[in-house]
Amino acid sequence: PGPLDRFGRVRQDFHKAALGAEANVLFEHIQTEQEVILKIKEEERKSIVLEQDERSVDIGLLSSGRAGTAEEKCALIVGNETEGVSKLFLEQADVVVEIPMFGKKESFNVSSATAIALYALL
Repeated sequence: PGPLDRFGRVRQDFHKAALGAEANVLFEHIQTEQEVILKIKEEERKSIVLEQDERSVDIGLLSSGRAGTAEEKCALIVGNETEGVSKLFLEQADVVVEIPMFGKKESFNVSSATAIALYALL
């Protein structure tokens, strides 16, 4: 389910979690992965997948310009914390990036990872 109820209003649980940010941030709910990929291509965006994968490069390379340029229009794709990004998104990605990890843990929670990635892309 998306952030809107069947009447086109922001769902109460979404409103509570967003703390009013939903009024300032444009969002759109797209039903399928294929539709998301099509929209990214139609808008001529570079698809950047944040995932630990064989193809992954250090996200620092992206912000330094060595894996493309962060100044291009892009779409950052993140997965959920247990299953990650789908195979379809990985196959369609222009670039797959990961955040270097140190210590015993192998991943951040998705909201922390997204924040780090968005900062790196700026």
